[in-house]
Amino acid sequence: MNDPVEHDIILAGGGLANGLIALRLAQMRPGLRVTIIEAGQALGGNHTWSSFTGDLSPAQQNWTAPLFEHRWPHYEVRFPHLQRRLDASYGSATSERLAAEVARALPPERILTGTPIVALTPTSVTLADQRVLTAGAVIDGRGQGPTKALDLRWQKFLGLEVELAAPHGLTGPIIMDATVPQRDGYRFVYTLPFGPTRVLIEDTYFSDGADLAPDLLRSHLADYAASQGWTIVATHREEFGILPLGIGGNIEAFWDEGEAGVPRVGLRAGMFHPVTGYSFPDAVQIADLVADLPKLDVASIYAAVRAHSVKAWKARGMYRLLNRMLFLAALPDERYRVLERFYEHNEALVGRFYAARPELKDWMTILSGKPPLPVGRAASTLIKYELGMI
Repeated sequence: MNDPVEHDIILAGGGLANGLIALRLAQMRPGLRVTIIEAGQALGGNHTWSSFTGDLSPAQQNWTAPLFEHRWPHYEVRFPHLQRRLDASYGSATSERLAAEVARALPPERILTGTPIVALTPTSVTLADQRVLTAGAVIDGRGQGPTKALDLRWQKFLGLEVELAAPHGLTGPIIMDATVPQRDGYRFVYTLPFGPTRVLIEDTYFSDGADLAPDLLRSHLADYAASQGWTIVATHREEFGILPLGIGGNIEAFWDEGEAGVPRVGLRAGMFHPVTGYSFPDAVQIADLVADLPKLDVASIYAAVRAHSVKAWKARGMYRLLNRMLFLAALPDERYRVLERFYEHNEALVGRFYAARPELKDWMTILSGKPPLPVGRAASTLIKYELGMI
């Protein structure tokens, strides 16, 4: 079937990474014919993407500002032996805002939802109804795919946006409340106050497995709300996710696994913070990178995004070492100690860590002092991993 619409760029997948690319191209290259194709019924799915203001440059903060529905001037962490407030600005963007902004940026005929893609090449996509759309370049942003090249563990969560009978009293997010019972690895509850009585509560796990038990997590969230003295009177929304965390792997081999010559972005390009799983700052960087390219042919886009992904992965090796301590050296019920120890450091170091811009002295500080785990066990585990014995 002939396609009546011509395309310069087709964005395969309508999630965060491709949504941001669509927005940035509309801003920077308004004459470009960009089409975005999403298998689900709405762009962006059903997600909340949070980040620290300092993770983005002032220019990036400006062009992404319409996506942020909530901002706070500080956040809190809670561990069995440490409770702390940090004065760093934090914000949450929503899939609804992303979908609305893309709808404003692109003509309706260039936004295809409920449209699965069954195959793609660097310059074409084949849809489930067997239509073939061609373009100067296809960018694959369809989320995390299977890989044998990366050694991954998982951050999995289920969140409920609820209405409470009385004000919760929070003035900022609780990024990690690890005072809860430790199950299935490192467990914490993540809380975002969206209004005086409205709050998003997520039961979150840094886990070896990617399985999710929704009913159990809903029960845990009800127990947590009760422990805070909160009475839930309504549930407005539920979201869940299973996100990759890296402990090792070969990034060049990862790129060679995919369809030859197809540019990949987002989780499909290994672009996520190895320890936290945050993906918004990386997706913003890729959107800027693509929009700034002098040529937007598929070879130029592929070379640029692959080089960026490889460089970022290699620069974050120390994060993966920290994850190896967390997932391999620590017993499941003591994993929280690694993060508890980390949050004893000064706010500037914590900020650089989250922004994936640490200095050498930061790693010297993180790895010095009283270790959160037995030194012999940690050293033995790291050596065995490097030798391929784990």
